[in-house]
Amino acid sequence: MLTNQAITSKSPNKSFLLGIPFANINRQSALDIIDKILEQDNSSSLFFINAHCLNTAFKNSEYNKALQKASIVLPDGSGVSYACKMLGKHLTENLNGTDLFPHLCSLFSKKSKSVYLLGAKPGTVERLEAWIKSNFPTLNIVGIQHGFFHPTEMNSIIDHINQSGADVLFVAFGVPKQEIWINQYEHQLNTTLNIAVGGLFDFYAQNVSRAPIWMRKVGIEWIWRLIQEPKRMWKRYIIGNPLFLWRVWKEKRSLSISQPSHKNLPGSYKQVVSLIRSKLLRIYWQLKAKIPLKVKRVIDILLSIAGLVVLSPICLLIIVAIKTESSGPVFFKQTRAGLRGSPFLLWKFRSMYQDAEERRAHLESSNEMQDGVTFKVKNDPRVTIVGKLIRKLSLDEIPQLWNVFKGEMSLVGPRPALYSEIEKYSFLQRQRLDTLPGLTSDWVIAGRSKISFKRQAELDIDYVHHQSLWRDIKLIFQTIPSLISGQGAY
Repeated sequence: MLTNQAITSKSPNKSFLLGIPFANINRQSALDIIDKILEQDNSSSLFFINAHCLNTAFKNSEYNKALQKASIVLPDGSGVSYACKMLGKHLTENLNGTDLFPHLCSLFSKKSKSVYLLGAKPGTVERLEAWIKSNFPTLNIVGIQHGFFHPTEMNSIIDHINQSGADVLFVAFGVPKQEIWINQYEHQLNTTLNIAVGGLFDFYAQNVSRAPIWMRKVGIEWIWRLIQEPKRMWKRYIIGNPLFLWRVWKEKRSLSISQPSHKNLPGSYKQVVSLIRSKLLRIYWQLKAKIPLKVKRVIDILLSIAGLVVLSPICLLIIVAIKTESSGPVFFKQTRAGLRGSPFLLWKFRSMYQDAEERRAHLESSNEMQDGVTFKVKNDPRVTIVGKLIRKLSLDEIPQLWNVFKGEMSLVGPRPALYSEIEKYSFLQRQRLDTLPGLTSDWVIAGRSKISFKRQAELDIDYVHHQSLWRDIKLIFQTIPSLISGQGAY
């Protein structure tokens, strides 16, 4: 059998985390290795490791043994990437099973390899089968079996897998049960490749939704999982993640102690100190630039979710009031300019009659804003009675919490502009587009419509160049009395 060590020991692509070897390779290299495994006669195994897996392997010797014996182990998750950086390594690519699954299905289909699906709750495996048949109609699924069976049925299930003639077996029992099971029964299976996939079945069966792509890219998909399943996931992430980083730090410390001291390094002591100082400064400036933005995004997600939940009763009342007063949709959507001018759909509760946009041309002469950019009429005849009330208290803006949650807006930032307004901006005023637009800003709490656009732009540009988490927090709290008073809102 081709072992993990045999695959990786011939190249510099073998890495270790907390004593567990894994293949530090890109997706194509992983698929090439899997392709070679499929040509073998022996039964091999493919496992994935993330921070939770490594925490589990640290205290579960049977699971640790299974990972050590695996044919190939692939890195999964931002925790592995961050741990590699802590140890002075570089993770080539995050190869999580959920993203890799369609590529595996494509490979098995092209090579005419049959598949057996084992695990998850009753009903889930059937939905996954339907998804595969819809997206990979030529992939031969020769058997399915949910994971909620009695131990006395084990031999009959293994016989069924072997009789099906399956080349590939997907096992979804969860960590560490699935890896231990494969390691225990691999010698009885006639399959060529056995893959432990954790919660993958649930994702493709749509039992659990995946985090938005931007969350995956910045490495905070775990927050999405925590929000979805707090009772099940809180211990894994709230306790597990810091524990994992502490264990990696201890490993780094033990490795550094075993390394030669600076006296044995080339160059003078001053050169070594200078090198360390420059690296620390580089890390400092990188963290100073990135951490506040990531923290700001996390705050946006948490507060937008909380706002939508807490304000949902008010939203229901507004919806009923809008539908009662006038015909038309409850929500108003409009294309606005986002970060660096990228378009997005901004959402509001409808506060005007349906023909408001057509009637605007007749009201241009009544525009009370003298800046030549924005358009405001204090007693706008297009605004409904309900619209006047929700505008006064800025309740029409509540749906924009959805824009914040999606990452198109932030809680704090320049108000999103129309493209017709941007055309009238000066070159300097276009700097307002250099950050995400927001629900509130300096000029919102300073008087809103009472302030000229020129002054609004000046305040927004100052925010762009001097934004900070503390400034955001202050603006959020200062916005509350401004909204209650309704100052400058119409």
